[in-house]
Amino acid sequence: MTKDQNDILGKFKFEKLIIWQKAMGFGEEIDKIADSFPDKERFNLSSQIRRASDSIALNISEGSIGQSNPEQRKFIGYSIRSLAEVVTCLFKAEKRNYISKTNFIKFYNEAHHLMNMMLAFRKNIK
Repeated sequence: MTKDQNDILGKFKFEKLIIWQKAMGFGEEIDKIADSFPDKERFNLSSQIRRASDSIALNISEGSIGQSNPEQRKFIGYSIRSLAEVVTCLFKAEKRNYISKTNFIKFYNEAHHLMNMMLAFRKNIK
């Protein structure tokens, strides 16, 4: 990233949120692992897990922009639901042998940590 590009970043409130940053990273990791799913899952499980993981960060950002506190709490709730959807997809992927037990545990633990962060964040919205 060039200095000019770096100077234009960070102008939105959500970019400073650690939960948004973590959700962005988690979504990118999920996208990569979904590439390993078989072709028959291209329009099913791989698409579903990608959309759900993207939805986590999307809802965090949407809730943080010009929303009231109850609205922001609602959107964090949507993010938590999307995260639960990702976890269910991970269970499916592991049961179908699309991902290893080691990768399942890694992503499961990351998801649990992110969920706890989002719950704490939502609790602190007054």
